[in-house]
Amino acid sequence: MITLTYRIETSESIEALASKIASDQSTGTFVALPGETEELKARVAAHVLAIRPLPDAERPSIPEAGDGPFKRADVDIAFPFDAIGIDLAALMTIAIGGTYSIKGLSGIRVVDMKLPEEYRGAHPGPQFGVAGSRRLTGVGDRPIIGTIVKPALGLRPHETAAMVGELIAAGVDFIKDDEKLMSPAYSPLAERVKAIMPLILDHEQKTGKKVMYAFGISHADPDEMMRNHDLVAKAGGNCAVVNINSIGFGGMAFLRKRSSLVLHAHRNGWDILTRHPGLGMDFKVWQQFWRLLGVDQFQINGIASKYWEPDASFVESFKAVTTPIFSPDDSALPVAGSGQWGGQAPETYQRTGRTVDLLYLCGGGIVSHPDGPGAGVRAVQQAWQAAVDGIPLVDFALNHPELARSIEKFGDGKAA
Repeated sequence: MITLTYRIETSESIEALASKIASDQSTGTFVALPGETEELKARVAAHVLAIRPLPDAERPSIPEAGDGPFKRADVDIAFPFDAIGIDLAALMTIAIGGTYSIKGLSGIRVVDMKLPEEYRGAHPGPQFGVAGSRRLTGVGDRPIIGTIVKPALGLRPHETAAMVGELIAAGVDFIKDDEKLMSPAYSPLAERVKAIMPLILDHEQKTGKKVMYAFGISHADPDEMMRNHDLVAKAGGNCAVVNINSIGFGGMAFLRKRSSLVLHAHRNGWDILTRHPGLGMDFKVWQQFWRLLGVDQFQINGIASKYWEPDASFVESFKAVTTPIFSPDDSALPVAGSGQWGGQAPETYQRTGRTVDLLYLCGGGIVSHPDGPGAGVRAVQQAWQAAVDGIPLVDFALNHPELARSIEKFGDGKAA
């Protein structure tokens, strides 16, 4: 069975709405059907397994839902495997997509999904994941420290390369194009690759360390996206930024089957699905689809994010991408980003279970360091060393000027 948990809100009967979801999303429609036999229902009909009442909602999640009170409950509904199979598009369509249109609901949110053993090995999953990301960056016992080229848009290839050269010299492990940068006329991907990869390969030849650079290859046309992939791989690159919500399940599946690059997923667009707490779906449901399809690194937000997401939600997202669906190999490397600088390292370390298995991604928190991007890299490295060693940042900064300067600029939480 494939089990979905729905958080239902309604002024009507919870039990009746739960049964309606099970019926409408499997064998039934608005009238009795002569072909809907008991034998057929036994094979493919969904069934309500459990209803767990929750406190009533003070107001409806959908404004025009009418008068209350609005009852709430978490409802487990099981779909027979024969009804869906291993097709992720079928799973999204049958178990999730149609539920939002059911009449009588003032709110519905998908909050959990448990897949059966038939899904184990049915999809490729991460090709590199945590272990591969560590191997390719040469980072074994600390967070992978990364940054984003900023400004996000507007730099020409030679200008981007100049910044990349300084970051490489400073010892950064990972650099990425901003998710908004793909192949604009002022910075075509081919020209960007041509300007950046020689710097990375030269540094590797001299030091043995190959900085991982994630080039933006996303495109609505899978063939064009694959050409972008091949361009990066041929030049010696090993990573790509993929805007998963924009390319869709089919684009991701097409790419993963043919890819030799680490696939760094940016989740822009996910917020559309989740910002209202009574509607949409939880990240821990949504991210399972993308991990099965082959995401290696999953960018989430971070502690004290510059965006709307509260810290507790980040912690849950971190837990989601690192919790095996079937085995540790299907976990993605969590990427903490969004307004990050060294100052969030101690709390990130504590609230994620004192792990260093993450990519800690700072854009402005590195690039806009008052002494330049190189000092920004060193400041974040120092902050993580202090966090792991249990030393307060202000104390560690007494003998580490880069961190001290970072605290001066970013310490009020407004500049990164």
